[in-house]
Amino acid sequence: MQEKSKKERSHADWAMFAVGFFLFLGIGFWVTPKILYAEKPQPFQFSHALHMKQVAEGCNSCHWLREDGSFSGIPGVDVCAECHEGEPMGQTPEEKVFTTQYMASFKPIPWQKYSKQPDCVFFSHAPHLKKGKLECAKCHGAHGESEELRKYEYNRISTYSRDIWGWSILGLGSPPERMKMDDCAACHREHGVRDACFVCHK
Repeated sequence: MQEKSKKERSHADWAMFAVGFFLFLGIGFWVTPKILYAEKPQPFQFSHALHMKQVAEGCNSCHWLREDGSFSGIPGVDVCAECHEGEPMGQTPEEKVFTTQYMASFKPIPWQKYSKQPDCVFFSHAPHLKKGKLECAKCHGAHGESEELRKYEYNRISTYSRDIWGWSILGLGSPPERMKMDDCAACHREHGVRDACFVCHK
């Protein structure tokens, strides 16, 4: 009888330990990202979907490769002005912010950049677009179809965007925005591209 009681207590102890362990683990998975990552607001909302309907060359209308192979990146206000100047402006709250705070004085828009890489990383769009024939969505997800900008999150320690720094703790798939080093390495393996550390890290 005493032997049976000891076994029951032992089983109960293990059960309590298991419950406590998995509860602690679950809370950790939920709490840690909230402690590690913070958000920054964008200057104003922006609809890529709306602009994609109004331009002739898709993504290339605002983001293009220069003749020397360098990438134009996020367009400046002068590029926006090519289409926006001379038409009725400020019809939406977002457009009003753009018009009064940036367009009027050609002040640079301080966008939070999801894909900005660390200073030690070199990345060229040219070989990926010209030779690799990759679509923009391969790395940036369906950015061109978005009605509004998603939240910008950054790592409090490294200060890098969550899009390029950090990995899925559970490892359950990848987000559509694939701009982390592991994503690059996986894509290179998939396409049979051999690389070395110094190719990207200068």
